[in-house]
Amino acid sequence: LFLFHQEVVSEESEEESNGVNLMEFSDEILLHILSYVPCTDLVLNVRRTCRKLATLCLDKSLTHTVLLQKDYKVSKDKVKQLMRDIGKEIYQLNMAGCYWLPSSTIDHVTRCKNLVKLNLSGCHVTSLRLSKMLSSLQHLRSLAIDVNPGFDASQLSSECKATLSRVSELKQTLYTPSYGVVPCCTSLEKLLLYFEILDRSREGFMLSGQLMVGESNVPHYQNLRIFYARLAPGYVNQEVVRLYLAVLSDRTPENLHAFLISAPGSFAETGATKNLLDSMARNVCLDALQLPKAWINGSGLLQHLKFNNPFYFSFSRCTLSGGHLIQRVINGGKDLKSLTSLNLSGCVHCLAPESLFRKAEDDIDSSILESLVVSCCNLRHLNLSAAHHHSSESIGNHLCQLLSRLKHLLSLALPVCSITDVGASVEKPPSTPNLVPQTFGRKVRIGVQTYPRNLGDQTNQKIESSVFWALMGSLRFLETLEIIGSSFSSAMPRNEPAIRNSLPPCVRAQSVGDSEVAAISQLTYLQSLTLAQLPNILTGSGLVNIGLQCQHLRTLSLANLGMMGKVVYMSALMDMLKHCKCLRDLRLEQPYFCAGAQFFQALSHCSSLQRLCIVSRSGTLQSDAVMSFMASCLEVIMCHMFMGESLTVCKNLQQSIVRSFQAERPALNVVIFPLLHEDLTEVIRDVPMRHLDEITLFKSRVAEEPPNLWW
Repeated sequence: LFLFHQEVVSEESEEESNGVNLMEFSDEILLHILSYVPCTDLVLNVRRTCRKLATLCLDKSLTHTVLLQKDYKVSKDKVKQLMRDIGKEIYQLNMAGCYWLPSSTIDHVTRCKNLVKLNLSGCHVTSLRLSKMLSSLQHLRSLAIDVNPGFDASQLSSECKATLSRVSELKQTLYTPSYGVVPCCTSLEKLLLYFEILDRSREGFMLSGQLMVGESNVPHYQNLRIFYARLAPGYVNQEVVRLYLAVLSDRTPENLHAFLISAPGSFAETGATKNLLDSMARNVCLDALQLPKAWINGSGLLQHLKFNNPFYFSFSRCTLSGGHLIQRVINGGKDLKSLTSLNLSGCVHCLAPESLFRKAEDDIDSSILESLVVSCCNLRHLNLSAAHHHSSESIGNHLCQLLSRLKHLLSLALPVCSITDVGASVEKPPSTPNLVPQTFGRKVRIGVQTYPRNLGDQTNQKIESSVFWALMGSLRFLETLEIIGSSFSSAMPRNEPAIRNSLPPCVRAQSVGDSEVAAISQLTYLQSLTLAQLPNILTGSGLVNIGLQCQHLRTLSLANLGMMGKVVYMSALMDMLKHCKCLRDLRLEQPYFCAGAQFFQALSHCSSLQRLCIVSRSGTLQSDAVMSFMASCLEVIMCHMFMGESLTVCKNLQQSIVRSFQAERPALNVVIFPLLHEDLTEVIRDVPMRHLDEITLFKSRVAEEPPNLWW
């Protein structure tokens, strides 16, 4: 934006130079360029530079949809001015995750009289403010809000309820047991529910899943086409979602074509839910399906459900066998060209003919995977993580070779043990004096080059004809890749104390290391990369290759690479970071990680970085280095560090960062806390959901939800 502004201001002087005058471009080209500039900058800054831009910046193509959800520099005053200038021109407004804006900011949305879609997820909205705002938005058809403790539906005015009666799409995040505004939405076609209710209050009292007094109104589902519910861990969330489902079990909507419930852990089936599923099997034809594992395991449900043109399936953590998958879901390899997203995460037997006598570590049946690849040839998102998918020695039938046929893949999640060449993991990798040993030895000097700069210099180099190298070469347009150890568990679970011990990696994964990481550098368009529990990382040299070649990388998550006693890849990581100019999110989880001056100096090269999260048991940090980093990286608005430092050191550093940078960075969120402290869960509950869900908590995100579930 600064360069763009400079170009316009110096327009006359540039005409005499050899440079191109930006104002000579056609309106169509300029509008395309301006579409990449945040709307607040267009309206409040760019349009004031010259007459031509004053007109173009108010073009309907630029003001029709206003996206503020990632504009961390937006303030209450900017929103107020924006709504005053173009409020009547806005038809779609997304303020999701603007947690730093005061609740009074919502009052200015009333100027947007023509709003059709409004997303306020993560914003502070009281019942009275919501009522006042919605009363003036008569054209609203799509709404996303949070329901927090203290929400009172009786405070909604009749005008507000009239607006809600016309809303056809509702996304509701619940932090308290409530129906929210669902009973008022009598024309619902799409309902998305996110249950984030904690089992205990801050005072330690157990919460009940019963709805508050006056919330006995029945939801209206007769026009429902899409029902989606995602539950955070906890029994209260399960109790409340059953209340929402009770109405569905009485009468299943005839037009229902997507039914999705994402529930961690055990979520038992009841008589009501069984009646609901039986009714669905008789009366509806689905295009998208996700159910709790207990509802599928051991039942013949899939055999009776009917599918039309399915685009999304999730059987995460189910004991579904490959035989059942082919026969009951893929229909013997027919009619699945429409499927674009498939989540088989934690489905340990999905590539085996049967699961009764099979061990999770046994080889997969390549014919099942081949049937899956052939029948679902248009897959764009595939998740096979959290399972042992071991290929046999049959030539041409390796998992990587079969997946290479899926030319349309945009995101892929695989277990580490699935990418190793057959036979390579049978023998233990030979130790080499030129490489860092995988045992506790002498410390590696940080800052000294301890790895070969080129892959060809490695003594233990793997040939580029490996199956994983070939797979990466065939998926040139892949944007998201996750390689996660099948037994990996993050040290930071959601609502429990930090995990102190981790399970050892799979034996088949022992040989996966630097050369496999280097193979990822072939993905020119890679935007998001997750690597977790790669035991044979000796130097991290492959990370440098990625930093050099994957120039579009925006999100990087590394966890438990190499040996656990020391961070053997630190030098390579620092070298990599110097090339990651587009990196916005960085998450590091590694025991004994030293967040010192040299690390933060290298990280300062990531000029686009916005969010940083470090999780390290027995890890250390240098407060002065952190402060210098925050001062040099002006875009950073989130700094989460869970280390081995004392509570006093953590609190002092957190207070210093907030005191020094909060005023100029309104969205700044800082949490620095001892990882193994007993109050960690209390600290976590105050983290904005946007950061908690997107980066702080580790999870596989490939095919987690149907594509384009919400805008």
